[in-house]
Amino acid sequence: MRSHSFQYSSLQMSLLLALLPAGMAAQSTKEPLPSLHSLTLSILPQSETKQMSANQMSPESPGVTLEELQQMALTNNPTLRQARAGVRAAAGRTRQAGLWPNPTVGYTGEEIRGGSFGGGQQGAFVQQNVILGGKLGLDRKVFTEEGKQAEAEAEEQRLRVENGVRIAFYESLAAQQMVEMRRRLSALANDAVETTEQLFNVGQADQPDVLQAQVEADEADLAIVSAEQEQQRAWRVLAAVVGKADLPLARLNGSLEELPQVDPDQTLQTILRDSPAVKIAQLGITRVDAQLARAHRENVPDLSIRAGYLNNREQLGSVPPKAVGSEGFAEVGVNLRLFNRNQGNIDTAKADQERANSELQRVSLVLQQLAAPILQSYTSSRAIADRYKTRTLPNARKAYELYLNKYHEGAAAYPQVLIAQRTLFQLEANYIGTLENVWINAATLQGLLLTDGLDLPAAPGELDRPVREINMPVTENPGGRQ
Repeated sequence: MRSHSFQYSSLQMSLLLALLPAGMAAQSTKEPLPSLHSLTLSILPQSETKQMSANQMSPESPGVTLEELQQMALTNNPTLRQARAGVRAAAGRTRQAGLWPNPTVGYTGEEIRGGSFGGGQQGAFVQQNVILGGKLGLDRKVFTEEGKQAEAEAEEQRLRVENGVRIAFYESLAAQQMVEMRRRLSALANDAVETTEQLFNVGQADQPDVLQAQVEADEADLAIVSAEQEQQRAWRVLAAVVGKADLPLARLNGSLEELPQVDPDQTLQTILRDSPAVKIAQLGITRVDAQLARAHRENVPDLSIRAGYLNNREQLGSVPPKAVGSEGFAEVGVNLRLFNRNQGNIDTAKADQERANSELQRVSLVLQQLAAPILQSYTSSRAIADRYKTRTLPNARKAYELYLNKYHEGAAAYPQVLIAQRTLFQLEANYIGTLENVWINAATLQGLLLTDGLDLPAAPGELDRPVREINMPVTENPGGRQ
């Protein structure tokens, strides 16, 4: 056990003061609170701080912005092409529904016989079904409403892609800052090793202190490896949502600390009013109303018109013998709705109408249900981030500085320095994790709960499923990472 009552020589004191972080003694608790970047740099040697700042401002690495990645996604994400194809398919179905049935052209013959007597009738005819009651117009209306749903689906997919890129961007940005923070803290841990070894060489530290410092430095180095792997994972996710799996890792331009402002009540009302899911459900009601009107109109019978030309070779019995010759004919028919008055389809359309009206209410309730945990997570994460920035981190940094100063003065044991250092390291990581949670939750809310940029757009038979995304990015531990 080393003594804490010794006096340093002038050489030892100069060595220790040179190893202290630049500006530590001049720091005052009454000064403006530092940012995340300045907070982590303030505990590093001045030379390393200058080197990091120079690297970040290097013109050779301008970095990638969120807007650039979103624009890239609008070009490359395959789900947007699928959504646009769905709109074209709906337009094709609308066009097809309004077309008249094709006429029938054929041959007709009766009492055809050969031999010396001849005779019989042969000719051609044209037959056309005439759709009455405006049924073709109602068919077009049904498919027009379905086309509007497809357009709403395409707009929803665009928002989904943009918001998916935004969420992946801030996840990757947080991973990037985590790597930078881990590297800075690793440099600090290695600096502590050098300090402890020099104190050991002059007899002012014990061997366990040196070993413990080395262990802490090793853990800090391993944390860099883990953070870099997490950055690679986050970047691969971002590249996938952008639609370019081979997108090379690049520096992201952005700030985690410029937190967005989200008003919970107003945001919820915006979601319930502007969500594409609500619009799709409303269009679903219009569509089934048109289907019901079309089902009722099916009772109006259609006309069947048939006309043609015949060559009648039957003999008239005149002398000399003479055939009847050319004849024309015309037929008009109506299909009487006596037994089948489309009763079953009318009942089905009424049931679909009731279901569509209930679906609109269900969608609103589902959106409110999905938004509730996101709002709670955002509020919690925002409060925790504010506390970290204004109180917890400054206090932890000040405690570490004080313990380090006391250790240099021989008034504190090295384990106390290690505890303060570990606390500061963990709080730094938790702070970045909390900022990430704030951004993800805010992006989810501001993006109308649309989070998955690779979710498959709804197919034509699935347009009555307005709410597809149920895996909301809710963070169970908004205060930090485990």
